[in-house]
Amino acid sequence: MDLDDAYANAPYIPDAESYPPRWAADAVQFREKMGARAELDVPYGASARQAYDFFSAEGEAKGTLVFVHGGYWLKFDKSAWSHFSEGGLAVGWDVALVQYDLCPAVSIADITNQIARAVFAIATRTKGPLSLTGHSAGGHLVARMLAPGMLPADVVGRITRVAPISPVSDLRPLLQTTMNEQFGLTLTSASAESPVLQPSAEVPVRIWVGADERPVFLEQAQALAEAWDVKDIVVPHKHHFDIIDALKDAQSDLIRFLTG
Repeated sequence: MDLDDAYANAPYIPDAESYPPRWAADAVQFREKMGARAELDVPYGASARQAYDFFSAEGEAKGTLVFVHGGYWLKFDKSAWSHFSEGGLAVGWDVALVQYDLCPAVSIADITNQIARAVFAIATRTKGPLSLTGHSAGGHLVARMLAPGMLPADVVGRITRVAPISPVSDLRPLLQTTMNEQFGLTLTSASAESPVLQPSAEVPVRIWVGADERPVFLEQAQALAEAWDVKDIVVPHKHHFDIIDALKDAQSDLIRFLTG
């Protein structure tokens, strides 16, 4: 199997090139609409990319939903995803969107540790339950937050739900892709960063994936579900780019799970 092709999403999604600019434009409009309820570029670490945007619910928040973007740990930032906060905000939750440094400037393990610092920083400023979700590489990163010792016990105790969306849960196949020239993974580091090799999660987890995704993403989702003995939700007629649309819908099963 050609794993570069297997993990390539855009060539198999109709009109794939239109998605990133559309996301970016919608995100700008959303931030403008939010006005003072949007707190942008809140630092959580030393580098400029270690920052999050915080969108406040109207009134007292019921909890905080943390979203971590994807892009194979190589691209994108928080500015393209702001409007995916709509579903959480509509049901009375604050929403934080986290960005991080990218490979090859840092390693995937470094990014994992950055997300842990971000979740801790967000927990420090908020009260009540925390839910974590992330897409693709972001799905990997929120799953990694459940590894023993990754977060302080008091923060883990506040995490009520975790929903990795189309996660890369086993990094070992990436050793056979050209992307690894930028990741610099070894078998040891890929294994250490693979959620499928972590102990089962002790908080409620559901894994979302689109039925029309590349087979390897369906396999990655199923592998994590089996490893952790949790449910994987295969959404009909959704691919890797539109599976996250449910985050904008307050009535979606995804938002109901995360904020339930």
